[in-house]
Amino acid sequence: MSGRELADRLLAGRPDLRTVFMSGYPADTVVRHGVAEPRVDFIQKPFVADDLAAAIRRVVVAGVRA
Repeated sequence: MSGRELADRLLAGRPDLRTVFMSGYPADTVVRHGVAEPRVDFIQKPFVADDLAAAIRRVVVAGVRA
């Protein structure tokens, strides 16, 4: 199951769920799988803890949902 599929399943039961997607795949691959959309927060691997914290902060403050 992909991360997108997992998020969709979780959102079915918890529509208020907020997510940050991460991937080590090239950005064009991620776009083809429907993850990199304007309403989705995404972080590219490798990343440092500060980058992950910033992504989580964006999701919490801005209310971004999958």
